[in-house]
Amino acid sequence: MSDVNTKPIAMEADEEEIDVDKLMAEFDKESNTRHFSGIFEKIIKIAMVLFSLYVMFDGWTGTMEERQKMAWFIGVIVFMAYIIYPVRKKEKKRLNHVPFYDYIFAVAGAGSFFYYAINCQAIVDRASRINELDIAIAIIGTILLFEACRRVVGLPIVCVSAAFIAYAFIVTDRNPLRVIMYKLFYTTEGIAGTPLNVCASFIVLFIIFASFLEQSGIGAFFVDLANSIAGKATGGPAKVAVISSAMEGMYSGSSVANTVGSGSVTIPTMKRCGYKPEFAAAVEAAASTGGQIMPPIMGAAAFLMTEYTGLPYSQIAIAAILPAVLYFTGIFMMIHFEAKKLGLKGLPKESIPNFFKLVLTKGYLLLPVATLVIAMNYFSPAKSAIIAILAAIAVKLIEGIIKSLVHKKFEFDLGLYIQSLANGTKNAIGVALACSVAGCISAMVQQTGLANVLSSLVQSASQIHPIFALALTMIMCIVLGMGVPTTANYVIMASMVAPILMRSLSIPVLAAHMFVFYFGIVADITPPVALAAYAGSAIAKSNPMKTGVIATRLAITAFIVPYIFAFSPEMLIIGSDKPWYEIVLLVVTALCGIYIISAGMEGYMVRHMPWWQRIAAIAGGLCMVIPGLVTDAIGLVIIVLLFLIQKFGSKKDKNKAATNAA
Repeated sequence: MSDVNTKPIAMEADEEEIDVDKLMAEFDKESNTRHFSGIFEKIIKIAMVLFSLYVMFDGWTGTMEERQKMAWFIGVIVFMAYIIYPVRKKEKKRLNHVPFYDYIFAVAGAGSFFYYAINCQAIVDRASRINELDIAIAIIGTILLFEACRRVVGLPIVCVSAAFIAYAFIVTDRNPLRVIMYKLFYTTEGIAGTPLNVCASFIVLFIIFASFLEQSGIGAFFVDLANSIAGKATGGPAKVAVISSAMEGMYSGSSVANTVGSGSVTIPTMKRCGYKPEFAAAVEAAASTGGQIMPPIMGAAAFLMTEYTGLPYSQIAIAAILPAVLYFTGIFMMIHFEAKKLGLKGLPKESIPNFFKLVLTKGYLLLPVATLVIAMNYFSPAKSAIIAILAAIAVKLIEGIIKSLVHKKFEFDLGLYIQSLANGTKNAIGVALACSVAGCISAMVQQTGLANVLSSLVQSASQIHPIFALALTMIMCIVLGMGVPTTANYVIMASMVAPILMRSLSIPVLAAHMFVFYFGIVADITPPVALAAYAGSAIAKSNPMKTGVIATRLAITAFIVPYIFAFSPEMLIIGSDKPWYEIVLLVVTALCGIYIISAGMEGYMVRHMPWWQRIAAIAGGLCMVIPGLVTDAIGLVIIVLLFLIQKFGSKKDKNKAATNAA
């Protein structure tokens, strides 16, 4: 969702300038666009603004028939993709230049979908007896859709989808071309399936909302707020990066964009304070990726889950709180122990803003988010997003009025709102293309019966032990999530993998969806395709693979907690029949467990930990995280013993140092 417009940021004299736009183009395919100016730029911007306004109008009124709406929607998206995005990353940049073949592809691709929109009823009446012209247009439209997706999103999702389609051709006996192209192009189960429908109905609206938030300056407010909270703490800069990236990632919807946008400031600061480049980049990547699981917005995933699970938004947001707290507590504590180990200090007091003054002067920037959360309890996701967009506009208007009272001059930057609408459309192109291609995967899984095969594999693994079935599902999520945008990632997981968990392991619907969402997200920091970690390493000038490994270690909680709430859904709080004091005990013991696991992973608590203490710490922490009085008691005994051993060893070290000094 995020569109980083930051110009090169000047560091101190010993630091090189960081070109954010260049980094985004390298690691985020959606940022690798052609350059336009003058009349060309104005025409494209007007088209994008009109598209955003149309989506908002349709989101509020919902007047168009679903199949026609999907066809018009993806047709416009394909057209813009070919005009804006070059055929390859290293294409020579020429101002206002679009090769002639891209004009042809744009018209042919969009025209294929417009043909369906115009002749929708006739094609529906023909059903699977579509004629040769219908088939030819479906083939052209599908191929050009996949090429557009490759340009904007990347090759991984295209290869996965193409493999599923190829498999469908192999196993379909009669008229495979007619059957498959009809399924893909002319039904609401393929390209225009649930993923694209959800995207067109309200994901795009949340992308537009995120664009308005970015333009409002809320990102800088989050950085200042994080500084005021954690700047003075041990290893302050890294903790600031975690807090600010968590808040920014909540609405940005892109791990890579968040890593580059905030990391261009936080990573050099961490390096100057003494953190190793790999660790600094890994902190930013892990925190930025975790922002996607941070309620209340969760990078729009919370609103997607309402569609897939049928549960109210408020339940999903509440259920996500404890897992998110555990995730960021884990990263926070590992940073703390790393800083203690290296003897790092916090930022100077004079460079840290006052928390209360900051909240009083800039806290109003949070009003659009608060409006969204409240609206979701009374309106549909689409209408809630539109109300939140209007709230963001109102906040800027009020800000202008207040400034006019002080400076006697009213400021109203219409260009800011126009740019927000244009950015919203631009950021939606990649998500829409990914969702449409993801729909092809879902359709072919149903067409071939592959869902039953995958379900049988999981069922077989569960007969050995349910944990093997969950591990197999985890691998599927990480592999299918590699190189795929966050929102499309979850759509694929929700369509393919979550139902398997519910059928084969009888996992509750929300726990199943949270499980696949977590492991789809961590694909952004899990080698070998760790896009967020690689983007961070480019800023830190560190080894990309080492950065990915460290980021995975920092995010270890994300690999533990989903298993816990899969076996013990009460961790999600919602739906639990346990009394409040047991829920409080669950939260406290889980946090204690994450604390000791972090110490074991870093090899430091009060002093350096030998290997056997690290293993004991991780084992004791896992016992504390797993709900249950017996496991809690075992974990507590291990933690107390380790703490006493560490304290005794630390005292012994101090006495020895004093003796040597004497």
